[in-house]
Amino acid sequence: MSLAQFLPWQTDAARAWLGQRERFAHAWLIHGLAGIGKLQFAAAAAASLLCESPRQGLACGACAACGWVASGNHPDLRRIRPEAIALEEGAEAAAESEDAEAATAAGSGSSKRAPSKDIRVDQIRGLESWFNTATHRGGWRVALLYPAQALNVISANALLKVLEEPPAHTIFLLVADAPDRLLPTLLSRCRRLPLATPAPEQALQWLEAQGVRDAASWLAAAGGAPLGALRLSQTEESACPPWLEQLAGPLAQGQSPDVGALADQLDKLPAAQWIDALQRYYVDLMLNGAGAPSRYFPALAATSARTAARADAARLADTARWLTRQRALAGHPLNAKLFAHAALQRVVLSCQA
Repeated sequence: MSLAQFLPWQTDAARAWLGQRERFAHAWLIHGLAGIGKLQFAAAAAASLLCESPRQGLACGACAACGWVASGNHPDLRRIRPEAIALEEGAEAAAESEDAEAATAAGSGSSKRAPSKDIRVDQIRGLESWFNTATHRGGWRVALLYPAQALNVISANALLKVLEEPPAHTIFLLVADAPDRLLPTLLSRCRRLPLATPAPEQALQWLEAQGVRDAASWLAAAGGAPLGALRLSQTEESACPPWLEQLAGPLAQGQSPDVGALADQLDKLPAAQWIDALQRYYVDLMLNGAGAPSRYFPALAATSARTAARADAARLADTARWLTRQRALAGHPLNAKLFAHAALQRVVLSCQA
């Protein structure tokens, strides 16, 4: 492991914010566009709050506390996240959550259950003994919770009770893409820290430094979010998926694409991936229909503009809402090919004159 660092577009905001640490709120909700580095900001903030010799408010990287954070064993830092995310982060990270979940795991009698995608109530309750222990060297205690929208109703209410009577010397850093998905009562107990999307020039410079080719196309596909663009470049063949080009071309000509062949291609992809691409395509269609340029797929600008000029705006908006509902079903067991076929048919119908 290594010590988390603030990204270039975060440093100034971090210094200004951390400069107020002597009168810090006990809970902060760090939010903003997905893919701009909110979790990295929160992790670097936790390191800075625990650092014993901060430099201009930021972690020095050289003191004992920074070494403990970097190695993942600082006694005054806890990460609270779904078990599924802990497993993705590695075996050591997964083990970190075992203390909070030991009682439930022992009582379940089953080692074959699927990793939870929620932050469970026992993870919140398991922090009680930590709160009641003195901090290691009399400094802060930091609880890093992400993504906050993974709190279910029970765990959110358990956290709310903690925040109503916050433990001494403890700071909660909650990370969320969508604050509106959190309980209003929980939001009322947190100070908000919105993080801005970096300027395109700064994001492109960073992406190019990461070795991303055609960075502008990937950044557009991610809606201006540089970490999102980096992930897309590592997981997809091109910023504009070939299947989407095959769909958009005939639609622009007023023709029906080969839905069966396209469904065969989508059957090989995670449903969430191709639904997300369709959602971005519909944003472009609606922007084009209003006379605005494409946001996500500039390579398809000419074809999407022709499609938008022919299609009914209300039908496009209705299908965009329908896709949002389907996105919520993307992880459920179903006939993937039939699901893709139905979605593509809906798309074709909405784009016809």
